[in-house]
Amino acid sequence: MKLSAGLIGVAVVGVIALNASLFVVSQTNQALVLQFGKPVRVEQDPGLKFKMPFVQNVEFYDKRLIDFDAESKEVIAADQKRLIVDAFVRYRITDPLRFKQTVADEMTMRSRLNAILESSLRQVIGGLPLSEVISEQRAEIMQSIKNLVNAQARGIPVEGAENVTKGGFGIEVVDVRIKRADLPPANSEGIYKRMQTEREQEAAEFRAKGAEDAQKIRSQADKERTILLAEARRKAEILRGEGDSAATKIFAASFGQDEEFFNFYRTMQAYKKTLSQDDTTLILSPDSDFLKYIDKASPAAGR
Repeated sequence: MKLSAGLIGVAVVGVIALNASLFVVSQTNQALVLQFGKPVRVEQDPGLKFKMPFVQNVEFYDKRLIDFDAESKEVIAADQKRLIVDAFVRYRITDPLRFKQTVADEMTMRSRLNAILESSLRQVIGGLPLSEVISEQRAEIMQSIKNLVNAQARGIPVEGAENVTKGGFGIEVVDVRIKRADLPPANSEGIYKRMQTEREQEAAEFRAKGAEDAQKIRSQADKERTILLAEARRKAEILRGEGDSAATKIFAASFGQDEEFFNFYRTMQAYKKTLSQDDTTLILSPDSDFLKYIDKASPAAGR
């Protein structure tokens, strides 16, 4: 019985020791084996792994992309415009040992990344005017910021960067994105008013230019109208003169052919113009030449 109990005890201890010496690295994780708190080795391939029981312990780190949503930062552009910038970083832990030695955990890594991102934003955006920051060049700007953040995270010396950790943090920065770049509330109203004033000035210039063009068109049209009317009057006078000349020739020819008929026709025309009004009053002597055809046409003249 004592032998059986001893075997059972040995088996239990063996199972516990075996369980303490095995660990599993999943597809999404990587492991750092520590012995009395000191790193021993890194396990990045998935599968069943072994360690010394009760002496070694394991810390797991994510192999997937890790998102870091940074705090809003105020950045001054090259044209002295203040911007509130919201950005986020996506990174991957590539060297768990280096990561453990430099930052220990993700909380500390976030703090360091926040400082690196802020300095990179100030360095890149601080050299550009506001119009370029919000233009189509935004993708190029974000690529420059990403390169700066990645270089500092890897420990590569960068001009303008301070306190770069030699050897880096054991991470790779995959992406940096600016979610929002707005003016501070205190400056927005002044900027909008200035933009409104500029647009009003442009509108006034367009109106003045339009009025000037309209006046030119009007003047040109009046000039052409005056020329056309003068030309029309000239042609009308010419035609009228030609008509009068032709009429005079016809009258002269008619007068030459029948002087009595011509005198009669001209007298009838004079009667028509003179006696056209009902209240026309003429005082003439009975032997006036103007009344000779009336006198001839009266019944007394026939008797």
